[in-house]
Amino acid sequence: MQAKKIALYVVVVFVLYTIINSPARAADLVGVGFEGISSAAQGVGEFMSELVN
Repeated sequence: MQAKKIALYVVVVFVLYTIINSPARAADLVGVGFEGISSAAQGVGEFMSELVN
């Protein structure tokens, strides 16, 4: 359980460091992440639609 907390803190510190150090790059990464989630959801939706038809 301790390792999980330490890993979470390391990730949070890294994210904050990245945002502070390079906000434009951090915004690009968030945009890419949301595009990936959006296209994955669209793919699942199309698959379910084809499955129903």
